[in-house]
Amino acid sequence: MGEVRSGLEVFLEGETEAARRFRGARAGLVTNPTGVDRRLQSTVDLLARGSVVQLQALFGPEHGVRGASQAGEEVASETDPRTGLPVYSLYGKTRRPTPEMLEGLDVILFDLQDAGCRYYTYLYTLSYLLEAAARYGLPVVVLDRPNPLGGLVTEGNILDLRFRSFVGDRAIPIRTGLTVGELARLFAAEISGAAVDLTVVPMAGWRREMWYDDTGLPFVMPSPNLPTLESLTLYPGTCLFEGTSFSEGRGTTRPFEIVGAPGIDPYEWADRLNELELPGVRFRPVWFVPTFSKHQGQLCGGVQVHIVERRAVRAVDVGVHMLATARRLFPQFEWRKPGQEGRPPFIDLLAGGDGLRRRLDAGEPAEALLGEWEKEAETFAERAREFQLYH
Repeated sequence: MGEVRSGLEVFLEGETEAARRFRGARAGLVTNPTGVDRRLQSTVDLLARGSVVQLQALFGPEHGVRGASQAGEEVASETDPRTGLPVYSLYGKTRRPTPEMLEGLDVILFDLQDAGCRYYTYLYTLSYLLEAAARYGLPVVVLDRPNPLGGLVTEGNILDLRFRSFVGDRAIPIRTGLTVGELARLFAAEISGAAVDLTVVPMAGWRREMWYDDTGLPFVMPSPNLPTLESLTLYPGTCLFEGTSFSEGRGTTRPFEIVGAPGIDPYEWADRLNELELPGVRFRPVWFVPTFSKHQGQLCGGVQVHIVERRAVRAVDVGVHMLATARRLFPQFEWRKPGQEGRPPFIDLLAGGDGLRRRLDAGEPAEALLGEWEKEAETFAERAREFQLYH
């Protein structure tokens, strides 16, 4: 469909207002392995050459600057062996940049590939960065990248702020339909008090109908368990199984495409799901043995979600129907217990409220809930238009 240039590539050309304003500035950089140009050269290496800014420090989100840590693992601060720069973890003892981390910086750059989904913690690394930047008067430059799921579809409910967490800290829907730069604009507008000095360097050539593989940019998995565009496509729905006793496919080669648990009948589940004729997908019964995470080393029955018409897929609908049928069919199905006393169950944090859990427990049909969520998504899409940078 045409060649897209990422915000990084546009910035390095040196002709943008941001490049002119911050030429020679002492810069920090939030990034990970997704920060690359089309030749797969690292943002760290490219900026360390000093042609635009003077790179002084690196900041790592969940999974770390190198992307090697598994989901939920704390990441330690360290020294980067390649550049000798300090690496500050924003997924360790603190998730917010401290004054000590930001000392001596003139600007902080953000270059991460988002997943297009509310659960993805990189969004809240960005949100916390913007809040800190407003507090300490530090400019932020976001180098924009594609929403891998395109920018035409918004799905799911808007998060109830009573259920804020690091898998949902903003009143946005599950599938956002916005790029990370557009979300930065929205987040900055919602920060009270001091204004954020935010600059977004837009991509060149990106259009809202583009999926990631339409862009001509190389695909680098945004985190260890999102290895393919197929897993990313289903993630807004099947990630909800993180809040249950079922495996979401971690420890297999198809995370978020394969879901199941020990002792269940995969044929019955697949048959019930295929009877629903959900657009764009088919369900295949599978057996699998996770090599790590839930049910490690145990034989699980489940389903693999096959995408047969990508643009028709509504992943949130798929995930909720999978939850509803599993809840109804299998006594092994349970909601994960809260990680801390007094905290909501993890499913409520993922779902952005307790309505999903309560209504499925009461036996309500998934369609009623999803109809309400669709209206919420439409409301958000209308509000989000003022922050969009692309057509």
